[in-house]
Amino acid sequence: MAESYGVIGLGKFGFHIATELLKQGKKVIIADKNEAAVREIADLSNSVFILDSSDILALKEAGFSNLDFVIISIGENIESSILTLMALKEIGVKNIIAKAITPTHGKILSKLGASKVIYPEREAAQHLLANFITNPEIETMHISHSLKIAKIKITRSLVGKSPKDIAQSLQNNQEYNIKIIAFKRSNQMEWSFDTAKETPLFENDRIILLGQSNQIDNFKY
Repeated sequence: MAESYGVIGLGKFGFHIATELLKQGKKVIIADKNEAAVREIADLSNSVFILDSSDILALKEAGFSNLDFVIISIGENIESSILTLMALKEIGVKNIIAKAITPTHGKILSKLGASKVIYPEREAAQHLLANFITNPEIETMHISHSLKIAKIKITRSLVGKSPKDIAQSLQNNQEYNIKIIAFKRSNQMEWSFDTAKETPLFENDRIILLGQSNQIDNFKY
């Protein structure tokens, strides 16, 4: 028998999960308390519900108790995420995959019986950063509409300064809200994320900075 799925929460992550499952021809029950979010996906499925996902009766009536897997993809509302997990456990759902916002949130979800806890934003950011670091042709990259990371080659003005010196200098500079997040020696392959190191940097070493896009673009060093 084909596996059946539920998706609760239609933010970006939940919407993409739901639409991908539907494309694969899976049986999917979808729910969100936001009518506008439900309307966006209603044309793709007949099993879309506007409901309070902490309401046990509403979940049962929608059919969530009969599903093999349920994915909780509730955004910033940690309380709602936790109450939803508890309600799903109460109606007998065995396999619950829950999205967490913070490590503490994730630990609570695990303690309450989530089968798997995922951190999609963190994992996406790690993947993006890994691609940025390993691709020598990319010098700057937007990671959101307002944030950018940039690889910068150490020039004479920074020679002799350590990653820690640069971090402190940036912290003390009220003109910029920029952080150093990694550095690499010119003769080494690996990047180091230990920006508290006091070892001096040399010309042609590189650092990675994170900050507001306009500040990165106008950064002078």
